[in-house]
Amino acid sequence: MHDEVHISVRSGNGGAGCVSFRREKYVPEGGPDGGDGGNGADVVLQASRHFNTLTPYSRKRKWKAPSGQPGTSRNKSGLKGDDLVLEVPCGTIVRIAESEEILADLTEEGQRVVVAPGGRGGWGNFRFKKATNQVPRQSGPGEPGVTLQLKLELKLLADVGIIGFPNAGKSTLLSRMSSAKPKIGNYPFTTLDPQLGVVERADRTMVMADIPGLIEGAAEGVGLGHQFLRHVERCALLLHLVDASEGDAAELAERIRVLDSELERFSPELAAKPQLLVLNKLDVRPDLAELAQELTALTGRDIMAISGVTGANLRELENRLLEAVFPPE
Repeated sequence: MHDEVHISVRSGNGGAGCVSFRREKYVPEGGPDGGDGGNGADVVLQASRHFNTLTPYSRKRKWKAPSGQPGTSRNKSGLKGDDLVLEVPCGTIVRIAESEEILADLTEEGQRVVVAPGGRGGWGNFRFKKATNQVPRQSGPGEPGVTLQLKLELKLLADVGIIGFPNAGKSTLLSRMSSAKPKIGNYPFTTLDPQLGVVERADRTMVMADIPGLIEGAAEGVGLGHQFLRHVERCALLLHLVDASEGDAAELAERIRVLDSELERFSPELAAKPQLLVLNKLDVRPDLAELAQELTALTGRDIMAISGVTGANLRELENRLLEAVFPPE
């Protein structure tokens, strides 16, 4: 699970200033002409829509920006180090690891923050020339870079979060409704990282997130519950997908209650978000439409039946989601 990682970053050192004196023919005693050192490179974090996981930063934890170049003679300043730009998914919260202080919440494409400024370059000896010191032989060493321990925490930015127990068919549904290609299998926890998919219409675009399967006790961290649940905190609507291949209306109602209870224990605000209840696997249970009506009467909630495998009723589901996310004015 790579939606929370700790990394170490270090900005570049400032380059050293130069001690130099002008040496030209017929100018035997030229003045100081040592240039300044270049500034060290900054460490910058930038939000990018091309990423939806922090996996690259779980593989490499230490990042160092280049230092500035030293100054040279003839008052030439050293080059500044090229900034180290680390791209992260939109929705990444950047914190100081030790204090949990938030440095930035990168929610928009291209949004960036300088987390570790580079050290300033040192002065060349030309800067030290004074009326009382015409031949300065000192220069600045350049400031050291800054080292920070950062915690990167990802909360996906999506309009709709698909929640449900393992094997409910969330990945299959996302793959059928969007261009996303999540890993799909008939065993629990196929999805270990949240997946994003985009549903495009001529006039509207909706982003859906497949949240890895919850289990009872998720609010206490069982089964990586905390890591998964954080991703739906930003969603406007929750699609509660239920595996309805087995069980009667009472059993399905209990599964729905258990998952709702996990949401409530994790965050009352999260539990209060609008939900669309959907029974999946109409392809293996032809009576699912009737069961949905029975469950609606039992729970008092509007419920629809679909098949993520065959695509039955997916167009209707898409329409209902779009209407909920983009209500008519």
